[in-house]
Amino acid sequence: MTNSNSAAQQIIDAVGGAENVRTLTHCATRLRFELRDASKVDQDTVENVDGVMGAVPQSGDRYQVIIGGTVATVYNDIMHLPSMSNKSQSDEDVKAAARAGGVRGKNELVNNFFEYLSDSFRPILGVLLATSLVIAFASIMEACNVQNFHADNKPGGWVLIDAMWRSVFYFLPLMIAYNASNKLKVDPWLGTAVMASLITPNFISLMLPDGVNGTVCTINEALNKQTCTADVFGMRMQLDDYGGNVFLPLIMPPILALLYHGLKKVIPGNLQMVFVPFLCLIVMVPVSAFLLGPVSVWVGNGLGQFFLWMNTNAPFVFAIIIPLVYPFLVPLGLHWPLNAMMLMNINNLGYDFIQGPMGVWNFACFGATAGVLILSIRDKDKNMRQTATGALLAGLLGGISEPSLYGIHLRNKGIYPRMLTGCAVGGVVIAVLSQLFTGHNGDPSGVTTSAFAFTSLLTIPVFKPIWIYIISIAASFFTAMFMILIFDYRPRSQGGRPMINVPFLNKGAEAEAAAKEEAAKAAAAKPAAKPAAAKIELHTDSIASPVAGKVLPLEETGDETFAQRILGEGVAVEPSEGIFTAPVSGELTTVAGSKHAFGIKTDDGVEILVHIGIDTVQLNGKGFVTNLKVGDKVNKGDKLADADLNLIKEAGYKTITAVTVTNTKKLVKKAGANISPLTGKDVKAGDAIIRISR
Repeated sequence: MTNSNSAAQQIIDAVGGAENVRTLTHCATRLRFELRDASKVDQDTVENVDGVMGAVPQSGDRYQVIIGGTVATVYNDIMHLPSMSNKSQSDEDVKAAARAGGVRGKNELVNNFFEYLSDSFRPILGVLLATSLVIAFASIMEACNVQNFHADNKPGGWVLIDAMWRSVFYFLPLMIAYNASNKLKVDPWLGTAVMASLITPNFISLMLPDGVNGTVCTINEALNKQTCTADVFGMRMQLDDYGGNVFLPLIMPPILALLYHGLKKVIPGNLQMVFVPFLCLIVMVPVSAFLLGPVSVWVGNGLGQFFLWMNTNAPFVFAIIIPLVYPFLVPLGLHWPLNAMMLMNINNLGYDFIQGPMGVWNFACFGATAGVLILSIRDKDKNMRQTATGALLAGLLGGISEPSLYGIHLRNKGIYPRMLTGCAVGGVVIAVLSQLFTGHNGDPSGVTTSAFAFTSLLTIPVFKPIWIYIISIAASFFTAMFMILIFDYRPRSQGGRPMINVPFLNKGAEAEAAAKEEAAKAAAAKPAAKPAAAKIELHTDSIASPVAGKVLPLEETGDETFAQRILGEGVAVEPSEGIFTAPVSGELTTVAGSKHAFGIKTDDGVEILVHIGIDTVQLNGKGFVTNLKVGDKVNKGDKLADADLNLIKEAGYKTITAVTVTNTKKLVKKAGANISPLTGKDVKAGDAIIRISR
């Protein structure tokens, strides 16, 4: 039994105590907590526990603590704590309890709702970004008087360029319906077919008065949009052009899922292929046309009119609130409803007014990252420099804030106050300039755009007035950056020191420097320290690929734990076959119960992790075959496991395999090792993918 001072007890205390733990499981490297209240977690304390390599908050009240190859030992120590009895559950137990409504309760409903929104949009963010760049290009051409891409009569080439982005926005409901149905385990093509029925030329033709269907149309003055009704089976049906609508493809799939899964329970298996989709179509198309479609339009119009009213009547408040709340919405996944509103604004109004203020927050985020990068260069902090460089490029060129947020900002609590200052300054600038120079002569208030744009340097041309937008994002970027440089983002006790010394802001810095000088003199007067321990002698000079495939950087795994090198330096391999072999000779220190991960320690102390797939621990061993156990000796090239790559992909998981040197820091410090990934090439099993030199 572990005592109260053990790492196990420290971890439990730091996550809020045993009473805050609903369930605890583990995979090959991480403890996976389901907490009652994630706000009780002391992140700094968790990350400073001896043996903890990092910690990653998840959606809702889920929390992961990265341990590495000794995770099973730490897990067992935790489960032997008297306070932790009955806290262990398998993933299937957790899911079953959740389905029974006894474990997660209301929080699970909220978590699932935002996961549903996120997974409905995330797969198409790439094409949305691509279309915003196409519109940015067209905007530049228009600004240079090359071509007015808003004109009705354009040359064929410009019509083709128009089609590149209009296709995405018009057929956006089909893409969302596909993703949403897939998330709810409904045949995604069935959800797509239901949605597609309402944007076919046949359905849209009902909005043309022809004397047959008694179509009547009116104009919504607030939105300047036509609304029609037609006589269908003796009932009045509201008609709308659902092209670009995002609420209907989000509302319809949950109703479809209830019907779909209900039918699969009562229809014999040999008849399901035909009759389940048939009955779903004949029920859901009318339900969507008569009920869900009009409801989605009413909801979208109502929310749109509210935000439009706020932007028109309180533009100053609106422009400041948006950038100040976004830094808290994005990490929690709560920004998706606002993203949906942006798309609805573009569909209903032809422009959106939320993305301009949102850009202020994004550039404050990137400015803070730039400040961290400059400090890391000064401090010769290689790891932070690499992380910040990648995050800054992803932000400035792609408009993606997650690498900055999860890789840097949320791990250093001193960054948020500095970044929020940038958000506030940028918000005030965009509010003041918008109040003075927009909203006149019938023009919209604020900074607007006709595209769903990831706010990056490349998409600046899609915003109007462009000069207000540029000044606002520059103010937020440089304010956040200089706040980091002036105050640092780390406490002085952890090595924080300003790069820009402003006397009235950094008062006491000189006194602190003097105190350090005195401390250095006192230390010099002490007897010499004991000689450092002998360095490790390394004989291992390379790590082999465990499988044939393409070697990629760890960032390509899509897993922040690997991408941030929390589990050490290494590479990712996209496997082309399912036979995995030992990359080195040594002793197995870890064999995951789910058979997807293996830890090997060589005779000279190099510790290697082979992690097959991402989140494949959820498969509980399904698709993996191995006869090895902890303590077995393996030679380089011996088979570790067989993996069914098709089964893994069909279950929705990535097959990309991480190979890392988990004791990288120790080898660098005590052996002077240089661990170099050999990426960007195709390899066979046994080819070198990591070089170790001294």
